[in-house]
Amino acid sequence: MSQLFSKKNKEVFSTPLGLNNPVTVQVLGICSALAVTAKLEPAIVMGLSVTVITAFSNVVISMLRKTIPNRIRIIVQLVVVAALVTIVSEILKAFAYDVSVQLSVYVGLIITNCILMGRLEAFAMANAPWESFLDGVGNGLGYAKILIIVAFFRELLGSGTLLNFRIIPEAFYNMGYLNNGLMLMPPMALIIVACIIWYQRAKHKELQEN
Repeated sequence: MSQLFSKKNKEVFSTPLGLNNPVTVQVLGICSALAVTAKLEPAIVMGLSVTVITAFSNVVISMLRKTIPNRIRIIVQLVVVAALVTIVSEILKAFAYDVSVQLSVYVGLIITNCILMGRLEAFAMANAPWESFLDGVGNGLGYAKILIIVAFFRELLGSGTLLNFRIIPEAFYNMGYLNNGLMLMPPMALIIVACIIWYQRAKHKELQEN
C-alpha cells in the first residue's frame, strides 16, 4: 500500500494539478477551453470525460506497451482512445442528453486531444499501469480544473448564473446592472486562461523563463 502512494506516485498525480498543468504550463487542450466553457455544466462534464478517458487509456496502453510494435503504436493508441470516447459519448447521450448536445462534436474530438495523446506517448508507453493511471487522473483533473475556473467566470459574468441557477440578484438588474455579453464569446476564455497563466507564473518563479 505504501508503494502505491509513494512520494514519486504522489508527485505523478499532483504535479499536473499545479506546476505542470497541461493547459497553463504545457499549453495543451486550449481549443476545448475556448469552446465548451461558456457554461459551467458542460465544462464540468467535459473535464470529467477527459479525466476518465485519459486515466483508462493510459492503463490500457501501459498494459499493452511491451506487445505493441513501435511502427503502429500511434494507431493502437488511437483505437484505444476512440473506443473509450465512443463509450463515454453513448453514456452522455443516455444519461445527460442536453449536456451531450451542448458539447456537440467536442466529445468526439477528445480522440485528438493533445493532452491525452501526449500522456500516452510520453508516460504510459514507459511506465507501469498504476503510475499511468495516476498520471492520467492527475492530467485530466488539471485540465478540468482550468475549464471549471474559466467557465465559472464566463457564466457568472456573462449570464449571471451558475449551473443555470440565478446568482446575481434581480435587484442588481433593476439598478442598471447588465450581463457582460463579451464573456460568452470564445476570445474571453483565452483572456481568462492568460490571466491564470500570469497568476501561476507570478506565484511560482520557477515557471518564468530566464
